[in-house]
Formats: sequence, structure tokens, C-alpha cells
Amino acid sequence: MSKPRLVVAITGASGAVYGVRLLQALRAGGACESHLVMSPSGVMTAQQELDMGRADIEGLADVVHNVKDIGATIASGSFRCAGMVVAPCSMKTLAAVAHGLADNLVSRAADVMLKERRRLVLLARETPLNLAHLRNMTAVTEMGAIVFPPVPAFYTKPASLDDVVDHTVGRLLDLFDLPHEGLVRRWEGMPRAGAAATE
Repeated sequence: MSKPRLVVAITGASGAVYGVRLLQALRAGGACESHLVMSPSGVMTAQQELDMGRADIEGLADVVHNVKDIGATIASGSFRCAGMVVAPCSMKTLAAVAHGLADNLVSRAADVMLKERRRLVLLARETPLNLAHLRNMTAVTEMGAIVFPPVPAFYTKPASLDDVVDHTVGRLLDLFDLPHEGLVRRWEGMPRAGAAATE
């Protein structure tokens, strides 16, 4: 394997921009081979939110897999990769992962990550949350996944929606130790009161 691979899934929750921006960042960084799988609802949501069609998004990935293709490479534990991100992750997909349904390539690939003890990050996008959502989040966390709601970091003083999205994507890339430039404004600590006067 010449460079690490990352599986990216886009499902039908609001927030398709996170998956798209992740693919763009992976392409710009060039340090990782992206493998994309999109659910039908993910395609529909991206069209609604971003005015992007399936071909537009698939063009950002290195390799594209059909969500119905359970025989795809990413459906096997023998496929070596750094892990998988579901961005955004619908509550339906979360439930499928939590209960091991593996009923399409998204949930099967996620199941593979869990059984192979690879990193699985789920950008769960829903609010407010009901008890089923919370229990499913607990279940996948106990299995080893990371539940990563895309919550804005206001300490960065974002000036635009792009700033908010970029910060989340940068933090995602951090979880896989993948390089990126300019996406995350790092926290440098609070300035100490009177520090200048006493030094």
C-alpha cells in the first residue's frame, strides 16, 4: 500500500458539506487515497444542500464504490486502510452500525472497521436527540467507534460557514494523523492576566 486509504461515506443527514469538504481536503493534501460510498439519501441531500450531483462528488474521490456492492473491496477486512468516516451520519446509518445490520456497503464497511479494530468516526447529525439515538451512540462507542457531532468551536471566532466546516474537517483529519494546512486554528491557551507586567 503506497499511501494510507480512508473510506468516506456520505449518508442522508443534513450536512453533506462535511463529506464533500473532507474529500476536497484529502485531494488537496495528497497524503491519502479516498474511497467514497454514498447512500441514495446522501446523494439527494447533497443535491438539495449543495447543488451538487452524484458525478460532481464522485469526481472528488480517488475510488468510488456503489452502495449496493457488498462485494466491493471495502467490504472485506483484508482491505487495508486507516479507517472510515461517515460524514454526515444519519440516524438510520447510526442504528444500522449499532445493531450490526451490514445491509448496504456503508454499514458493512463500518462493521468491518469495528471488527478489525480500525478507526471509525461517525459525524452524527440530528437534533434534538431521542433515547434511541443516544442508546445507539452509546452502543457504537462501546464497540470502539468515535461519535463526532459537528459542533462549532466558537473560540476560533469563525467569520463564515466555511470556517466552521473547515475546523471540523481539520479535526477529523487530526484523528487519522493526516496532514492539512489552514483548516484548524489551534487553541493556544488563555492569555494570563497581568502576564506582561510581571515578566
